[in-house]
Amino acid sequence: MAIPVKLPVFEGPLDLLLHLIDKNKVDIYDIPIVQITDQYMDYIRQMGREDLGVMSEFMVMAATLMDIKCKMLLPAPEKEDGQEEDPRADLVERLLEYKMYKYMSYELKERMDSAGKHFYKEPTVPAEVAGYRYVPQPSELLSGITLSQLNRLFCAVMRRREDKMDPVRSKFGRIEREEVSLPDKLSYVREYARAHRRFSFFSLFRGHASRMQVVVTFLAILELMKTGDIAISQEHTFDDIQIEAVGS
Repeated sequence: MAIPVKLPVFEGPLDLLLHLIDKNKVDIYDIPIVQITDQYMDYIRQMGREDLGVMSEFMVMAATLMDIKCKMLLPAPEKEDGQEEDPRADLVERLLEYKMYKYMSYELKERMDSAGKHFYKEPTVPAEVAGYRYVPQPSELLSGITLSQLNRLFCAVMRRREDKMDPVRSKFGRIEREEVSLPDKLSYVREYARAHRRFSFFSLFRGHASRMQVVVTFLAILELMKTGDIAISQEHTFDDIQIEAVGS
């Protein structure tokens, strides 16, 4: 008398392999190929009476497992970097990809089930009400309002506007970008040094000088000092820098 056997329904050979890996609690990156292949073949034998179209996919995977099992018994070929090539690598990659899509399908199913619990009501506003638009008349809005009340409303609006205004930025004027070219400043300081031979740093600025001009001029002096065109000195800290032309 035959013993009836109940098998879980698997969606394909990869699904069966994942079931065996979870059942045996093994690392998917280090599959014991002999053990998994033997258990896989046991399931195939129990599924022998299933539809041949379905069985063909499981048989192809069985052949793949047998091929990997044979390769595991032979010396593994080495890669270019000297490491041995793992025959299970392609199978592991397919299993991980299948597992990712399987979990994504679970997520989509949960969202679909959750969306099925939401119901929406169609708008039932009568067309006469939906199409009604009230246009107020200025005479109606200003009815009963005196000039004193308007003045109080205007002052309240202006106070709210002042409260929202940044007290610092509101005092800024127009900010214009001042273009100061370092090559032009180099030429100017070099010619100035040749004409005056010895001078102070602040004598380079005629009249009012912006902060950007001071910075670029200082960079130009450092560059000319590095090239040996000028020499600088300073007796005390925070004293004016004395500049002297070197050479002709």
